[in-house]
Amino acid sequence: FFFLMIRRPPRSTQGVSSAASDVYKRQVSTQSTWDYQSAMSYMLTPSVLLLKEGTDTSQGKPQMISNINACQVLTEIVKTTLGPRGMDKLIHCGSNVTITNDGATVINLLEVVHPAAKMLADIAKAQDNEMGDGTTSVVVLAGEMLKEAKGFVDDGLHAQVIIKGYREAQNEVIKRIKEVAVKIDPKERRNILLKCAQTSLSSKLVATYREFFAEIIVSAVEKLEGDMEKSMIGIKKVTGGSITDSFLVDGVAFKKTFSYAGFEQQPKSFKNPKICLLNLELELKAEKENAEVKIDKPEDYQSIVDAEWTIIYEKLDNIVKSGAQVVLSKLPIGDLATQYFADRKIFCAGRVPEDDLKRVAKATGATIQVTVHGLTPSTLGTCGEFEEKQIGVERYNIFTKCEKAKSATIILRGGAEQFIDEAERSLNDAIMIVRRAVRCQAIVAGGGAIEMELSRYLREYARNIQGKKQFVINAYAKALEVIPKALSSNAGLDSTDIINKLRKVHSEGEANKWFGVNFNTPGNVCDNYKDFVWEPDTLKLSILNAATEAVCMIISVDETVKNPKSEQAQQDERKKMAAHAMPSMGRPMRGKGGKQFTNLQTLEQ
Repeated sequence: FFFLMIRRPPRSTQGVSSAASDVYKRQVSTQSTWDYQSAMSYMLTPSVLLLKEGTDTSQGKPQMISNINACQVLTEIVKTTLGPRGMDKLIHCGSNVTITNDGATVINLLEVVHPAAKMLADIAKAQDNEMGDGTTSVVVLAGEMLKEAKGFVDDGLHAQVIIKGYREAQNEVIKRIKEVAVKIDPKERRNILLKCAQTSLSSKLVATYREFFAEIIVSAVEKLEGDMEKSMIGIKKVTGGSITDSFLVDGVAFKKTFSYAGFEQQPKSFKNPKICLLNLELELKAEKENAEVKIDKPEDYQSIVDAEWTIIYEKLDNIVKSGAQVVLSKLPIGDLATQYFADRKIFCAGRVPEDDLKRVAKATGATIQVTVHGLTPSTLGTCGEFEEKQIGVERYNIFTKCEKAKSATIILRGGAEQFIDEAERSLNDAIMIVRRAVRCQAIVAGGGAIEMELSRYLREYARNIQGKKQFVINAYAKALEVIPKALSSNAGLDSTDIINKLRKVHSEGEANKWFGVNFNTPGNVCDNYKDFVWEPDTLKLSILNAATEAVCMIISVDETVKNPKSEQAQQDERKKMAAHAMPSMGRPMRGKGGKQFTNLQTLEQ
């Protein structure tokens, strides 16, 4: 459409000279020509295509609100798993069923695809890798911070003002944690480690047996070297028996490996044996189907066969001459070598997993060898006792009474497979917490006590701040209260009443700074430090840092660009997953108070 704007002449031209009238007509003509040319130039200007056709772009305030809403969906899923009374989630992926209340496990199995919500999933995984615990707390805290920031975004406050206020609040709470954290007394270190392990296990499926497992976990961690490598603690799951039948092996235990004929003739127990560890194959190799050997006479072929037998026998003789009584190898040990060792009262096992072989080396002092030439007593290890023992329906090789032990193994018993899997995840979290507690020098009270103290401190600090930043810091302080609020609501209590009690107690003075939620006391509020609800200060610092960093990153995003190809690829992938899951669909399983998810329910908007 072309719009031509023409000025109307005056209603009356009486008294106007002819010269003035001619000037007016020329102006009208010039204006009309300019309007026409402008309209034509606008219609003929080519559009600039920067992105591919079909690319979806969203930007501005609506996009920021959309990202926050997506993150809140993920937060609401995991929030109910927080605390000792948290609910479990039943996640059904194909033919696999997982029952868990571990935040990192839930997020990993949900397969989050929304870009903003995926940031929360990433910080939960990072928290799990770094600290082992606090994965649910970091997601819940980040989600509450985003919820508070959403109101500011709606009101038109710039994202950088919110980020600056959150950064300042983060720095202040970190300073406060370092001020109030209680230094660890070296004489009370073991007792503190036990309490930290019990606090971690109190929100897990094995909370009823937290004292039993805390003792096992602390004893296992104390065996580690200075680098505190977690892989040196093995957890072996054996179905059957009671959970209290679990025990700690002061050394190494691993499941019996595949064996050939002659294995049953070998001795199954030794006192102070010499142990040889190999990364070497002890069996005759089969010729390739297309192998070709050219000989001049039949005797030459026999010499080739004899040479192969000579090589394998030479290897076996060198091992026997070294005085080794237990031979373990990462690679296969064939039937010939098995019978050879059985005839000489030597125990052997091939195809030993690499991590188990390394733990045997740590426990016995042996060195893994890649050749049998030059075996010396310094390359062999020893232990007090070696035994092949029946545990449940499995047979285990157990090395105990190792003087040089720098490794340990936890044998985990239980009924259902899902229960043992969840117990293993719980023990892993507790082991990580105890490792951090050994390295850190201070502890704080858990149960929402430190969060309420930080919230009170920030509210007082914000009174001295001028401008819009004061509102942002107060919002950060309010977001910290989500931890005790979620703990109480998950236990079926009135969260508003609990928060009001805690605010009142914390406002009465410094002496009440460790009051938090505790379901074992009247009123459900008490001094958690005196009640031994302890956590390493590094755990809280990690949670606050990770949550704040993720929130600032999500708020700073004001535009999202979606490639149509990547969107189509995601749809194709979901169709494949749906087709794969169809045969296994049946009556859904229900967990105690838990929710059910399938891999078709992905988080996206």
